[in-house]
Amino acid sequence: MARKKDGNYFETFVELASYSCKAADLLKNIMNNFNAELLPQKMKEMHEIEHGGDEARHKMIQKLSKEFITPIEREDIMAMGDAIDTVTDTIEDVLMRMYMYNIKHVTDYALKMTDVIVKCCNSLKTALDEFYNFRRSTKLHDLVVEVNRFEEEGDALFMEATRKLYVESQDYKELVAWDTTYHYLEKCCDACEDVANAIENVIMKNS
Repeated sequence: MARKKDGNYFETFVELASYSCKAADLLKNIMNNFNAELLPQKMKEMHEIEHGGDEARHKMIQKLSKEFITPIEREDIMAMGDAIDTVTDTIEDVLMRMYMYNIKHVTDYALKMTDVIVKCCNSLKTALDEFYNFRRSTKLHDLVVEVNRFEEEGDALFMEATRKLYVESQDYKELVAWDTTYHYLEKCCDACEDVANAIENVIMKNS
C-alpha cells in the first residue's frame, strides 16, 4: 500500500539502482574477459546504461516539478536520485580511465575490487527495494549496514592494492595508470555508501 500511496519515486530509486547494477555487471564482465582492443566498444555499451539512468532521473525530476505533495521532502528525493545516479557515473568513469591510461591487462586486485562493487550495488538495490517501507521496515537498517560493510571491504582492498603497486611496480606509466584506476574503483564503493547514508538521513528526518 505504501508504495502505491507514495507514488513512483521509490520505484524510480530502484530503477536507478538497477542501472547501477547493470553497469557493475558489465564492468565485471569486461574485467574478467579483458581485451584492451574492445574497450571502445565496451565504453559505448557502458554509456548506454549510464544514459538510461540519466533518462530515468530526468523523468523523476519532471514529475517532481509538477507535484505539490511528495512522500518525502523534495530535497531528499533529489539527493537520493543524484546519489544513485552518481554510482552509475562512477562505474563508467572506471572504464574511461582504463581506456585513457591505455591499460593492457587487469590485476587480481582490480578483479577483487570489481567483485566488491557488484556486491555493493546489489545490496544497495535490495535496500532500495525496501526503502518505500522505511517507516515500518525491520530489515532496512541491516541492509544499509551491509552496504557500509562492503564499502569497508573495498577500502581495505584499495589500500592493499595501492601499496603493492608502489612496492613492486618498476614502470612509471603502469604505476600512474593503476594508481588512478584503483582510486576510481574505490570511489564506486564510496558512491554506494553515500546512497546508504542518504537513506539513513531520510529515516532520521522522518522518525
